Amino acid sequence: MASLSVQTLLVLLVFVTASYCMIEEASAIEGQREFDYFALSLQWPGTYCRHTRHCCSQNACCRGANAPTEFTIHGLWPDYNDGTWPACCTRSDFNEKEISTLHDALEKYWPSLSCGSPSSCHGTKGSFWAHEWEKHGTCSSPVVHDEYSYFSTTLNVYFKYNVTKVLNEAGYVPSNSEKYPLGGIVSAIENAFHATPQLVCSKGDLEELRLCFYKDFKVRLCCLCFSWCTFQS
Repeated sequence: MASLSVQTLLVLLVFVTASYCMIEEASAIEGQREFDYFALSLQWPGTYCRHTRHCCSQNACCRGANAPTEFTIHGLWPDYNDGTWPACCTRSDFNEKEISTLHDALEKYWPSLSCGSPSSCHGTKGSFWAHEWEKHGTCSSPVVHDEYSYFSTTLNVYFKYNVTKVLNEAGYVPSNSEKYPLGGIVSAIENAFHATPQLVCSKGDLEELRLCFYKDFKVRLCCLCFSWCTFQS
């Protein structure tokens, strides 16, 4: 039997290794472990909308007087305690008809703040809601089992933990000149909900605020990231 050349052996080794890695990756995607907690990520329109360069019908920043003036939902994300997260756990395609009765509430409280079309889990482009359901919602089992439950549950948690109302009552109102210390914003949330939020800033401006929950939707701690944010109107 003829011996294989070193070059041929290297080619075979690369092929086998690549095939093995592809199998491992596919198995990891299909068999991702159950998540540890939820993060409710809220967007501050004042920061997002300042970066609007052109308008389109789907961008809530372009609604003029009807543009959002309170925190809106980015998503409800299943996360792991080690800082990673599951994604695209099933091939459950988004179907807007499934959430038709929630449409008005979603348009108001969970709007897109850009004209872009985010990627879906299957390599196509879709709506903001489709992206959130396919990437995050499909990983919410065993707490949430279907598309309607994912969006309705998120809305209910958002209404229960009204961050905009809490901050306004504590004197933290949107301003183009006032700069608030993060500690004050965090304290207002802690006093209201008895948990520490995570604040995400972009060039010193508050961009997102996240509340974290156990699987029974009791609040839990989130880590802190920045020390100062401007709360832009």
